[in-house]
This record gives sequence, structure tokens and C-alpha cells, in this order.
Amino acid sequence: MSKVRKKRKWMVKRSIKRQVAISFMVLMAGTLLLCFLLNSTFLQSFYEKNKEKSLVQGYHKITRMVQMKDITSNQYADELMALSERTDISGIILDPDAQDVYYFGNVRDILYRRVRDFLYNDHAPGTEIIDQNEGYVLLKTMDMETKSEYLEMHGMVDSGEVFMLRTPLANVTESVKLSNQFLLYVGVLAVVLSCVVIWLMTKKITEPILELADISERMTRLDFEAKYSGKDQTEISLLGANINRLSATLEKTISELKTANNELQKDIEKKNQVDEMRKEFLSNVSHELKTPLALIQGYAEGLLEGVGEDPESMKFYCDVIIDEAAKMNTMVKKLTTLNQLEFGNDVAALERFDVVELICNYIQSALILTQQNQIQVRMEHYDPIYVWADEFKTEEVFMNYFSNAVNHAAGEKIIDVKLQRKGQKVRVSVFNTGEAIPRESLEHIWEKFYKVDKARTREYGGSGVGLSIVKAIMESMNQDYGVINYDNGVEFWFELETVT
Repeated sequence: MSKVRKKRKWMVKRSIKRQVAISFMVLMAGTLLLCFLLNSTFLQSFYEKNKEKSLVQGYHKITRMVQMKDITSNQYADELMALSERTDISGIILDPDAQDVYYFGNVRDILYRRVRDFLYNDHAPGTEIIDQNEGYVLLKTMDMETKSEYLEMHGMVDSGEVFMLRTPLANVTESVKLSNQFLLYVGVLAVVLSCVVIWLMTKKITEPILELADISERMTRLDFEAKYSGKDQTEISLLGANINRLSATLEKTISELKTANNELQKDIEKKNQVDEMRKEFLSNVSHELKTPLALIQGYAEGLLEGVGEDPESMKFYCDVIIDEAAKMNTMVKKLTTLNQLEFGNDVAALERFDVVELICNYIQSALILTQQNQIQVRMEHYDPIYVWADEFKTEEVFMNYFSNAVNHAAGEKIIDVKLQRKGQKVRVSVFNTGEAIPRESLEHIWEKFYKVDKARTREYGGSGVGLSIVKAIMESMNQDYGVINYDNGVEFWFELETVT
């Protein structure tokens, strides 16, 4: 997990994982406590009600037996024995003469004595009548000999037979205590195991959510590189796929909006500048073409008049004409590029790219040129820096700075390329050792056709348009640029908006 995600986890004050885990833990603990309370409060009552129900079932079976006049049949005997074994009920049936007719269970003598007590309405002290109707009396009594409680049912059927049913009431309190103790051990173990399982499950659920939070947070900084990679085909995975599509759409939309916004800003300024630019362009072109045209015309007339009759002189005249024509061609191309930029015909398409990679690629392509001029190029290693700009035009700006540095490098012949972050921007600078630019020329070097040292500029074939192109490009992208003089050289720089 990245440091950003760890930090974000600490920032979450109410973690879903913690809330879900705690909710399940509280629910399980509450369920366990409820079981304790129900066990302690209602188990004995439930037990006694179940015993009462068993006695009533026995009463109905005896009633059917007497009505069928078949008390000793195997069918009824088996039913009564099954009831006795299942519910621990003992019973006795006497005829109207108080003679033993049928018996099941145990403690026969006690049952016989209890029937006689019933006939004489002699109840033991502390006997509690629970239910009474025409057929039977249901009561709770205490056996003074064994100090045990019993449920008893006695009554008389229509034909005069007397019956007595009896079942002991066990000490449920001790059973409840043992049951609760066992429930405690099992419940605590179940809670612990459930907590571990719930924690692992909630962790598995919340990790994709944290990943989505990380992606969305990076999107707020206009970083659209992160993509959700979950493949679990759940609702979270569906949300992640939608966020991926949203990220791609936002990146495209922001790129289009930045391009449109940039064009809008240019259009506002363009209307008032067009006429002035046309006049300035025509004036500068006529001025710059005057000298090479005069040279071409002069040398061409010299050839026509036979001034240079020997082959060497003729070759020199032709070389001058070709060289001047080539310079004019280069200047016309640059003027065309500059004209398109200044008139807004060449739209700056803002896109996201790594400016470090662009600079390194160009320096590598210019390696032969720097080696031929015995120039040392220095540049530190930089991590990728993503910017919003026109990639082709940014390369052209850097190319103009770098070629100027190559042409003017002197002394130690060092070119130093640096990148420096400044808030939401990055500054790219190209420094070369050599002579500084005269102070009076600093404010004019960005003008078309301005040359600080005309002789030197003409020596390496410069047209005085390169820095004007830099100015037009940077203004088309609404970014800053400039130059700084040092004691041992000159530094040109430009800035671009970074992807934060």
C-alpha cells in the first residue's frame, strides 16, 4: 500500500470496515446476552409448561382407553409406555371400587396413596392448583420425603374410573446455570472467530473502496494515470469501471477545455493585433530580403557580364548566390511559421506529456552537433514531469534555445539544462557559457529580425526570427519565458503548467 493510501486511511474518521466489524460484534454480543437472559428467565417456565402439556396428553389417552373399554389392550399400553419413557410420567388407573386396573411408570405405592388422598381430598401442605376442570385437577406439590417438586393430575372419567398421573419437576435452576456456562464458552469462542472472519471480510470489501478513493483523490489533482484494476465482478468493480471511464472522459474533456480556453484568450487579443502585425511583417520582410536580394542580383549580373571568367571565380559567385538563396528560403519558412502563430492560424493543441522525456530525446538527437563544436552538455536526472502544453511547439521552443546556446557557447563551452518546479509550474532553462547579452539589447531580442551581433548571426546563418518564434509560441500557450544574464554566460528559460 502506498504512503498516500496509508495517510488516507488515517484521515478516515469513520471507517466502514471498523463500523461494520463493530456492528457485527455488538450484534453477536447482544444476541449472546439475550440468550443468557431468556435462558435464565423463561427456561424453567417453558420446562413446566411442557410437562403440563405432557400430562394433558396422558389424560386424553386414558380417556380414550376407558371409553373404548379396552384399558389393557396392547395398543394403548404401548402408547402409555412410550409417553412414560419420553416424558418421565408415571400413572395409575383404578376402577370405581378403588381396585388397581392399570399401572405404568414407577413408584406404584406412592401413586396408589396419592389417589386415596385425592379421593379423600387430602392435599399435602404447599400444594398449588394450576388448572382444574370437570375432568381433572392439575397441581404442583412437594414430596416431603424426597423434598422434590412434582406435577400431578388426578380426576375421574365418566364411567367412574379414577386416575393419577405424576411427573417430577427437576431442579431447572442448576440446569440453567450449566446451560448458561456452556453457552458462555461456546458464545465467546463463536464471537472471537466471527470477529476474525468479519474483520477479514470487511478488509477485503474496504480495500477496493480505498483504492477507488485513492484514484478519485488523484483525479482531483488532474492525474488520470491511475486505473482501477479489480476483476471481482461485484458492485465495487462496476463502480471502478465507471470511474475508469470517467477518468478517461475527464482527461479528454479537460484537454479540450484547456485548448478552447487558450484559444478564447488568444482570440480576445487577436482582433486588435492583426492589422499592426501585418504592417510590421511587411516592413520587416522587405528590410530583411533587401540585402540577400541585392547580393544575388549583384553576383548574377557579375556572372552575366563575365566579371569572373575563370572556373574558380564563377564557382565562388554561384556559391554565394546559392548560399544567399538558401538563407532566404530558411527565413521565409520561419517567417511563415511565425506568421501562422501570430495570426492564430496554427492552434496550440494542449495535451499531457512528459517534458523530461522530450528534452532528453532532443539532446540525444543533437549529440553530433555538440560534439562537432566540442561542447559539454550537462543535465541532471529528473523523474517524469507531466505538463499541459503543445508537445510539438514545446520542442520547437527548446530547439531554438538549444541551437542558440550551441551557436554562442564560448569559454568553457558548457551548456547546462535544468528543470525546476515552481508551485503549479515547471521552469525549463538552457544556460551556455560565453558573453552576456548587452543590457540595452535584452528588451529587443524577442523582436523579429533583431540581431545582437549581426556579423556573428550572419556567420552561422541566423535570421533573427528564432526568438520571435519562441515568443509567439509561449504567448499562444499563455506561459512565461525570459532571459537572464550571468557573468559567465546567458540563461534562456520558459515555463509550463504541470499536472498536479
